[in-house]
Formats: sequence, structure tokens, C-alpha cells
Amino acid sequence: MNSIGNFFYKILRYTVQLFFSLKYRMKIYNKDRIPKKLKGGYIVACNHQSYTDPPAIAAVIKGRFSFMAKDELFRGNPFFSLLIRMCGAFPVVRGAGDRSVIDNSVAFLKKGRILVIFPEGTRSKNGTIGRAKSGVALIAATANVPVLPVCIMYGLNGNKRNLDFAIGDLIAPEEINISQEGEGDRKELRRVSERIMNSIKQLQEQILRDS
Repeated sequence: MNSIGNFFYKILRYTVQLFFSLKYRMKIYNKDRIPKKLKGGYIVACNHQSYTDPPAIAAVIKGRFSFMAKDELFRGNPFFSLLIRMCGAFPVVRGAGDRSVIDNSVAFLKKGRILVIFPEGTRSKNGTIGRAKSGVALIAATANVPVLPVCIMYGLNGNKRNLDFAIGDLIAPEEINISQEGEGDRKELRRVSERIMNSIKQLQEQILRDS
């Protein structure tokens, strides 16, 4: 990225941090688990409750991000489309099974980006964490990168300004390795996806317990 793009990104990130510090009472759990030696080249896997989840992650974890966004967001307001592209978003057509999604994700990771993925594939309306789709495991295994589980919860204790953010232990590439073929691949993808999702559920339990 050129110097103008870097400058714009830094200004945008500081604006996001300021917005979240003013709008929410943020409580961050396990902040020491944020990778210090890794500036990028890993996946943040998070539960999905709100459209503000991606900027909330960027407000807490420092780095250069990429994330998937539904194709419709790129076909509306041209300014908004440009803005989210500058923030690292790339379009995904739901249900299309497009291999380019995997290829783009791996390419961003190889460039040292932090790829934000919501394994459930859709937002939860009641805060319940659902089952993970296999995409997160497939991308992590293909790119051979670690995964950082994250859990976000809004409005606990009846206060809409409360935002709780918990960070899990980094899951190493060795734990994600998928070496079998055929049916074995599908079983391994399910195993890895469940491993990631269980980590996020444990973080949610920590938030609920400590709040």
C-alpha cells in the first residue's frame, strides 16, 4: 500500500478507536493474548452479533485487516463501497461456492493481513453462538496460519453501552493441519471448525461469568 493509503488507514483506525471509546464502555478480557510478534498473517475468528463487529475488532487489535462482506454492500453507495474496500473488505456472493473467496483470503494472509472471519456465516439475533461453517478451517489449513478466537458481546447487564471483548489462545497451524483426503477432509474440517467455535463459546462463558 502506498503512503497515502497508509496515512488514510491510520486516520481511519484512530477515528474508529475514538468512536468506540466514546460510544461504549469497553471491557477487554485477556488482552495479553493478542499476538505481539505477529503483525499479520493470521485469522481472527469471531462470533457475529452486529455490523459493528469488524470495526470493534480493529479498535482492539492493531494490524492491517481484511474481511469478507456481502456483495450487496459493494453495489450501493459508491462512496461507501470505496470506504469499505479501503478498510480491507472484499465481496462475497452468498451461496455461490466461489473458489475465489478462498484464493483471495489466502492471498491476503500471505501479504501479512489479519483476516477477520465470522465462522457462523451470519449474525446472531439473540447472542447465541451457532455452528461454524467449514470456511474458516479450510482457509486456515490452506494458508497454514494460526487462528485467534475472539468473542464480542453487547449490552450485558441491561446497559446498551456495555461492550465486552474477550481474546482466546492462539490456535497454532499444527492444530489445524488437514492432511487426509475425501471423507477424511470433511471430517477434519468439521473437527477444526468445532475446535475454533468451542474456543469462542468458552470466551463467551468467561464474559458471562465475570460480568
